[in-house]
Amino acid sequence: MNPLIRELVGCAKDPAAVARFAEEHPVPLVARDHVTFVFVGDADAVNLRHWIFGLPGSYELTRVPHTKVWTCDFELPARSRVEYKIEVVREGHGEWILDPLNPRRAHDPFGANSVCYGPGYERPAWTEHDPEARTGSLDLIAVDSAAFGDRREIPVYLPARFRPTRRYPLLVVHDGYDYLEYSGLKTVLDNLIDALEIPAMVVALTNPRDRLVEYAADPRHARHLVEEVVPALEARYPLLGRPGSRGLLGASFGAVASLSTAWRYPGFFGRLALQSGSFAFTDIGTRHTRSREFDPVVAFVNAFRAAPGRPSERVYMSCGIHESLIYENRSMLPVLQATGMELRYAEARDGHNWENWRDRLREGLSYLWPGPLWMTYE
Repeated sequence: MNPLIRELVGCAKDPAAVARFAEEHPVPLVARDHVTFVFVGDADAVNLRHWIFGLPGSYELTRVPHTKVWTCDFELPARSRVEYKIEVVREGHGEWILDPLNPRRAHDPFGANSVCYGPGYERPAWTEHDPEARTGSLDLIAVDSAAFGDRREIPVYLPARFRPTRRYPLLVVHDGYDYLEYSGLKTVLDNLIDALEIPAMVVALTNPRDRLVEYAADPRHARHLVEEVVPALEARYPLLGRPGSRGLLGASFGAVASLSTAWRYPGFFGRLALQSGSFAFTDIGTRHTRSREFDPVVAFVNAFRAAPGRPSERVYMSCGIHESLIYENRSMLPVLQATGMELRYAEARDGHNWENWRDRLREGLSYLWPGPLWMTYE
């Protein structure tokens, strides 16, 4: 038996002792290329529920005989990051809970998950609040939209020491509130701009009314951004106004919205950041295996793959190896390369989640807009 499991068994009857064990030995227990998930408590069965595509969605924990300790060994490559929950089954009823022994949490619009860090993974320091970094501010503008027949409020990030006498690049972000809330985008921007890794920029944090419709390659959305949002921003803020100084960022359906907008208005946005794009397509026919919300996405991606043109100048594209969209993103790579656009592609041992997208922001933004980084030679 694993010595740490033996130690846990020895203190399992004392909740305070179990808590001390978890403080001294972070749970799950990581050792080389595998981790051990543990649960302590009365149950008829305990299961590990995770979000790693390609593996069974549930793994059974085994109870150490005559104890309340349940364990499951799980192979996990270096630098992996996995979100999960524990399913506790009692009297035929299963309840999904956060891991009581693991304080690490990841949040998204649907709630929270526990997080396991594989060997070698560390949260990037530049995603944490830096008290020494100058902080930007959030402004708010309202845009009347003929494309959608409504009025939309858009938060706008202004960099620290913003000056109306300067001109700035513009980044338009899809799901802006979610990037702020779950990927810490404001903190990331503050840190990267202060470190001179990216230039000071204006960032428009757009948000849809009906995400699965507007972001599914809807031509109204492209029109809204190009003909309504950007002109409103240019009228209010001192922007550079060149294609190479304008960019789009989006994840999942937001990546589809970014690429489809650039495709419909080629050359308008010179920079694209596409994270875990929901680029579903078919090689033969139009039938696909995803939900009906993907119908317009498949139609767009099929059309794009047939005639991509050259929608932008430079593209950063990333995807998690542990997510179901890895095939589609790998398949899009040669299509994008063939357009002649500058392209950088990155994969991570992570899933379809906001912290995966957060961890790629430094590489993506600094590739699209290299900053005036100070170099120190010793």
